[in-house]
Amino acid sequence: MPDKKIYTLLRYGMATVWIANGLFCKVLHLVPRHEQIVARIIGADYAAPLTRLIGVAEMLMALWIVSGIKTRWNAVVQIAVVAVMNILEFMLVPDLLLWGRANALFALLFILVVYWNEFVQRPQPVRQI
Repeated sequence: MPDKKIYTLLRYGMATVWIANGLFCKVLHLVPRHEQIVARIIGADYAAPLTRLIGVAEMLMALWIVSGIKTRWNAVVQIAVVAVMNILEFMLVPDLLLWGRANALFALLFILVVYWNEFVQRPQPVRQI
């Protein structure tokens, strides 16, 4: 049975993950490893501005999550972004990941939580007849 409190708590938790990674790790450059990953994949010339742009996009994702607008589309986009990003990192820069290739397990866990929260747990609106 869906629980609105759990659904809401997980939504805000997901938004916190996106804010932390976007603002602190990328925009404020508190975790230089993120820029190193971008530099290795895209090239050093564009790594700094692109890393900050990715960080801004992640913060926008957090705002989208909190807004509650088109939550199913949001979940699909989150899943796609996390999957693509982690597949690229797994294949191209595993040495720069915090837990190496095991990062993929954490990404999969995050994907499963996003999926479960939106497509299984999400409280359904009551339909009026």
